[in-house]
This record gives sequence, structure tokens and C-alpha cells, in this order.
Amino acid sequence: MQNLVIPLDSKEAMDPSRFGPKAANLSAIGMQGIPTPGGYCLDSEAYRIQLKHLGLEDAAKGVFSSEDSKARRFALDMKLGLLDQPIKNELADQLSHVWNKINLQKNKGIAVRSSALVEDRYGSSFAGQFESFLGIDNIEDFFTSVRSCWCALWSTRALRYMATHDVDPAETAMGLIIQPLIDAKVSGGGLSKTAEGNMSISATSGLGTSIAQGEVVPDRYELTRDGNVIDIITGNKSHTLTCGHGSGKIDRNVSDEPSLSEIELTELSKYLIKVENITNGPAEIEWVLDKNGIKLVQARPLHVEEPHKVDEVWEKKPRLRGHPAGIGWDTGKACVINCECELSRVAPGDVLVTRVASPALSQILPHVSAVVAELGGSTSHLASLARERGIPMVLGVANATRTIPDKSTVAVDGVAGIVRWME
Repeated sequence: MQNLVIPLDSKEAMDPSRFGPKAANLSAIGMQGIPTPGGYCLDSEAYRIQLKHLGLEDAAKGVFSSEDSKARRFALDMKLGLLDQPIKNELADQLSHVWNKINLQKNKGIAVRSSALVEDRYGSSFAGQFESFLGIDNIEDFFTSVRSCWCALWSTRALRYMATHDVDPAETAMGLIIQPLIDAKVSGGGLSKTAEGNMSISATSGLGTSIAQGEVVPDRYELTRDGNVIDIITGNKSHTLTCGHGSGKIDRNVSDEPSLSEIELTELSKYLIKVENITNGPAEIEWVLDKNGIKLVQARPLHVEEPHKVDEVWEKKPRLRGHPAGIGWDTGKACVINCECELSRVAPGDVLVTRVASPALSQILPHVSAVVAELGGSTSHLASLARERGIPMVLGVANATRTIPDKSTVAVDGVAGIVRWME
């Protein structure tokens, strides 16, 4: 069997048709001298080999070509087969070799991340739709994580997303990124271009999962294209996630302090410009900061929209500010919910007002005119999905669910990050 596990610092890894755009982008920025965690990528051909080994090819073709009841059965067969059955011996041998090589570096565990062939493309980022597993410290869990990432291609959430983007799961495949987990003291994201022509960086303590999942309000930094700081808005960094699956509350005095120094912000701004040159356009990044400095862990294309001119009728209405997703302006009736179990209340055209900006809310995006959330930031996964669909979204809006009246008429400016309403 050919070698299907390739170092990320090799030119071969820059092929998105084999390793997926996420891995290819990470390889490309590393080859240009931008620090990354390094590691390896698993060819999507390994996924196809496993499907054939398990006899699941016909089930894969049946998911989008059968009536609903049969399609659900086929999707379940895919998930159970990929998750429960052992990895083919020849593939397992290659994965074991990489596991041993990374473990020689004595890291804080290993990260296994999805890199589907349809992921991180312009117009279809699949942000938060697949899976990543962090802090893996034994080979049994490592193999389980590989199988789980393959299985995630057939999750209900991913299939729903694919259906709205005309992607047939049987016609694509899942590559993987396998790398040492960075013991991050600060993590975040960055947008190389905002509607005003500046740059935006978000940051929080610990691993970046809490930002991506919309669980905290990160610090937000606005910078000029030259890297000069324009504005710093400290967030509500109520808790932190650490390596080894740990988490904890952050001391209030610490959480009110900016997470990044001006030197670190300048360095990130330079990386944003470099990534733009590599991706040939505006870009969104994810990064981590440990004792050895900043490392980029992801880069994807970014959609940018010009600011919207506000109607005089709305200019005088009460308002709240937050972190803009960076696109759109729309109005609708507020539907204020406090948990995902209330999503059935949301009617087509409503403005969803919620607390957590979880990627799980992606299912509701096609039906709403806008979204307002108390937590999350401009670089959360849900914000990326909103930019794709042109859905106005403002995140990190303090007390939104208690301040915006249910059923009131709401105007959401997703470019300026302002929410207005009238009774």
C-alpha cells in the first residue's frame, strides 16, 4: 500500500484534492515560513479504502438517492460501520507509525482534525460541521478519533449542510490532520479585512474551542492594515479550556485584562497579510499562543461586505452593540429563546435572539432573517457559516435575551455590529 500519511511540511501535502483544503492551506502557510504546530495529514484515499474494506460503498450512494426512511437507514449504516469496525490493518500500521513519531516529542497529547475535501472552500467552509479531537494520550483513543472523524462526514448536521450546498457525501471523502496539541495559554481567530478596510483579531484564554463554539465573548482588537491598534474591547472570558480536557473559571481581574500584547497583535497582523497573499484574497485564521510563541492552526477564505447605510427611522431606536459577523442588514420579528429545545418556536423570517452561538444552530440559518447572540465573536464557527449564507449576525451582545423584547421588530446590522428594535 502506498504511503498515505504525509508530513504537513512537504509540498505533497499542499494538494487539496488529496488532503482537503484545510490541510493544504495549513501546509501552504507553513511552507511560507508562518509558524504552525507541524504534524501530518492523512490522505482522503485512506477513507475510501476503509469504505471499500467495510463494504459500505453502496450504502454511501444510497443516502442521497433514496427515499427518506431508506436514506436514514443508509446513513446509520455508514456511521455504525465507520465508528464500530476496526481500521484496516495496512492503514492502522501507518497510523501507528505516525502516533509513535509524534509521541517521541513528549507533547500534551495529539490532535486529530477533520480535513474533508469539501471543507474550507469559498462559500462552503463547513465550519463546526465535522469533528476534532484534542489531547489524545493513548493509541486506542487515537484510532477511535480517526474513525470518529470519518464518521462525522455522515452526521445529521453535516448531511443537512451538504444538502443545502448541493454536495453528495458519496462523491467526497475525508482527509485528516494529525498533529501535536499545543498547550495554549491564549487562542483566537483573525479576519484579514473588515468592512471598514481594517483587520480584526479575537482572543481568549486557553484553547480556542470556547471561541469556535460560541461559548465566551472574546477580546476584540481592531487594527489598521499596517498593524496599528485602533480599538481594544475586552470580552467576557468567563472560563478557559486547557490541554488534558481541563477547564476552569477565570479570575475576574484577569478576564478583564486584554489577552494579547501590542507586540503579539503586530505579529498576528503580519501573518494575516501573509495569509492573504497565499490565499489570493481576504482570509480568516485560527491561531494559538504558547510559551514558544504564536502558531497558526487554520486558514480559510473570507467573504467581506461593504457597510450598510442605516435608514433614519432606525437611527433613533434603542440599540445594543456586539461583535459583527461582517455581513448583511435585515429586519424581522424577534424570537427570544434560552435553549436549543425552543428552536421549534422560530418562524421563517424571524430574528433569532439567543445566548450561545453554537454551530448546532446552523440548521436554523436558512430560515431566519438574522441572528443575535449574547456569547461568541466574529471568528466563531457560526459567524463563518452566517457569512457564507449572507445572514446578518451580531455576537457578544450583552444581555440581549433580557433586553430585546420577544416579538418586537428588530434590525440587525451584521457589518457594524449593531442591533436595534422597536416595540
